[in-house]
Amino acid sequence: MISLLNALPGAVSQGLIWGIMALGVYVTYRILDVADLTVDGSLATGGAVCVVMIRAGVNPYIAVLAATGVGAIAGLITAALHTKCGIPAILAGILTQLALYSVNLRIMGGKSNQPVSVDKYDLLVSQRYVRDLSFDNPVLLLLILLAILIGVIYWFFGTEKGCSMRATGANKDMARAQGINPDNDIILGLMISNALVALSGALVAQYQGAVDVNMGRGAIVIGLASVIIGEVVFKKIKHNFAGTLSFVVCGAIIYYIVIQITLQLGLNTNDLKLITAVIVALFLAVPYWKSKVFSHHKGVKNA
Repeated sequence: MISLLNALPGAVSQGLIWGIMALGVYVTYRILDVADLTVDGSLATGGAVCVVMIRAGVNPYIAVLAATGVGAIAGLITAALHTKCGIPAILAGILTQLALYSVNLRIMGGKSNQPVSVDKYDLLVSQRYVRDLSFDNPVLLLLILLAILIGVIYWFFGTEKGCSMRATGANKDMARAQGINPDNDIILGLMISNALVALSGALVAQYQGAVDVNMGRGAIVIGLASVIIGEVVFKKIKHNFAGTLSFVVCGAIIYYIVIQITLQLGLNTNDLKLITAVIVALFLAVPYWKSKVFSHHKGVKNA
């Protein structure tokens, strides 16, 4: 129990960082209704750009902004393949993800990983200080950053352009009939999504003290898990769109807490992907099982 309590601050901080990525997944998965698999590549791209720039002496804030911009470009490429070349969204994302693997290796000078120690460089977040009651603790900065991001996203999707994107995700044909260009909305949405994902990747790399070319593998599953967990756990709480975004982040935190609990039970770390798949499957199945049980009880009462 004590070891679990000691691990909780790390789980919360990781959940907050990956919660940023989950917000990006939410934009495509729920708002645009587009299956974008660029995430696994753009997360590592954000980390690679950020780490290489920090190692070159660039201010970490500027490095993070640059990583975010590169992520937006990755989303633009996927969107262009989908809207301008007629390639299905899921395949376009796979193609971009595949290309980004080589791009990430190029960015890192041909190396599969690059360290960035907090002892040598100024980093925005580091897991070393996750248990410290100081301004170096990453949780404080991450909470402020997430509050800003949720506020900006909430504001944007209340604007005319944001409502246009939501209309495109709800019904593309109807949106087109109202004079909306769905292709432009998809392009902008994928850019926003992958910018958030790359921002998360830049923070993940700093937090863990290194970037690896494979660190984005399975990221889309974590993002979807966060979205689904947030929706299932907080389903009955009345909330607005800002609340929905907050619950997505909470879903990421819950996900990492569950992962920590399973690891504390002594399960092999090699089974982490299997554990992830089981957790996501359970959270997906629970609403279905509940609907089946309630419909069965309702049918019995009516009989």
